[in-house]
Amino acid sequence: MKIVVLDGYRLNPGDLSWDELIKLGEVTIFDRTPDDKILERAQGAQVLLSNKTPLCATTLQQLPDLRYISVLATGYDVIDVKAATSQQVVVANVPSYGTDSVAQFVFALLFELCYQVGQHASSVQQGTWAANPDWCYWETPLVELAGKTMGIIGAGRIGMQTARIAHALGMKVIAINGKGETDRAVPFDGFRWVSRDELFRNSDVISLHCPLTAETESIINKTHLVLMKSNAFLINVARGKLVNEIDLAHALNERRIAGAALDVLSTEPPASENPLLHASNCIITPHIAWATREARGRLLDIAVDNVRSFLDGKPQNVVNCGQCYPATQ
Repeated sequence: MKIVVLDGYRLNPGDLSWDELIKLGEVTIFDRTPDDKILERAQGAQVLLSNKTPLCATTLQQLPDLRYISVLATGYDVIDVKAATSQQVVVANVPSYGTDSVAQFVFALLFELCYQVGQHASSVQQGTWAANPDWCYWETPLVELAGKTMGIIGAGRIGMQTARIAHALGMKVIAINGKGETDRAVPFDGFRWVSRDELFRNSDVISLHCPLTAETESIINKTHLVLMKSNAFLINVARGKLVNEIDLAHALNERRIAGAALDVLSTEPPASENPLLHASNCIITPHIAWATREARGRLLDIAVDNVRSFLDGKPQNVVNCGQCYPATQ
């Protein structure tokens, strides 16, 4: 069984082990695969593992031996799933591996917006405190979260874990569910399902956790930004294209909202002209919410187990079909 990992470095830069995967066949691992090398490196493989390396219909049509794709992530938009299905290629993903890490990162971003710890620590190192006539100082407004309202857009695993952490901090939680219903059972006291407009109007913090679909693309746009409180924060650890970046940059620069913290952008790495790179009170991190060693370890373990289950004729975490195609030994 020929198994090829097209872009393994970001998952495992050397602190994890590929040994369990290597036991499953003839394994070749590439750190990265540029677009012009995808077909050459994937040729002859029955199993491909890909994180962000795209596998489009044209490429898949030229891989007659391919039987299985294991996506090294939860999102699988880099794969043309329709084309894979038409060729009876099973596509599987890795759900749930990063729930705690991503939800915790929401609050790393939020606390930075509320307290600007990095800026204040830097000012101390630059001598501002030593030269200050008072025993303390602050360079930005400081914000307490207890009693504030967290709005969750996308109440899946990560969204609900974010809601639970917010609740533990003394926040009220409101959320939009996928079907727009407002009468579903609530998971805890202090949680409410609301309409979209109500969420934008009443939230002190909005945190994005929904998948990218035709309905959610640019859900953060001029129309919804004008509904938000002037002291509200926006957090995005989901997908960059949920945000109209031009509209958000305008809202930040014009102080129509207080700040934003984003771990994802519409294009990654970003183009130098991305307006959010220089927007007012906008924190951007390089798509790292998922990347704790603990989360990456779980991801690798599940991905290898996905391949093993496929080879045993019992595919799991399959995203494109309900039937089990026979493994090619």
